[in-house]
Amino acid sequence: MSFEWGAPLKNAITDNIHRFERRPIPLADKRHAAVVMCIVKDEDGAPTFLLTRRAARMRAHARQWALPGGRIDKGETLEEAALRELREEVDLHLEPDHILGVLDDYETRSGYVMTPVVTWVDEDISLAAQDSEVAAIYKIPFTEFYRDGSPEFVTIPESDRPVIRLYLNDHRVHAPTAAVIYQFAEVCLFGRPTRVSHYEQPVFAWK
Repeated sequence: MSFEWGAPLKNAITDNIHRFERRPIPLADKRHAAVVMCIVKDEDGAPTFLLTRRAARMRAHARQWALPGGRIDKGETLEEAALRELREEVDLHLEPDHILGVLDDYETRSGYVMTPVVTWVDEDISLAAQDSEVAAIYKIPFTEFYRDGSPEFVTIPESDRPVIRLYLNDHRVHAPTAAVIYQFAEVCLFGRPTRVSHYEQPVFAWK
């Protein structure tokens, strides 16, 4: 697939995600969260997605890499939560028709079931980090999905599941965020029905 901004890329992503049979995970005693794989163009008109660094003052997962997102409030739909989190965290105001589809649920060690929502933004945008939650916002180019040595799978003594991590620009990003990003690339860009729920998170992300 050509990573050039425009309707052919958007249509290919939409077709791939609609053909994909997503797998939900029962909530049971887990909390439900929405995260957003938000596709935007950079200053040169190339496709990118938004990645944030969590604020140092956060009580949980401080300074970790994350997609915009958070807990789904009572009475809120998945889509409503995804769009609200974009507004609150990065000051990006989208409508439901910006949503292309939904990927597999991913269960975190910290007690959440994360549901990834994929959005596409044709409009020119400005972003602003909510400093109580977000330390910085990055636009990661799609060309990073062709990077040698990424993804990387490592073993840890605490689990028999492989830990997945990605190298994005100069950053090393672990699961759960890495798992969601990897599935997006595999399913939406390359058309491969890849599952990621079996990938482990590093121990520092378990709390």
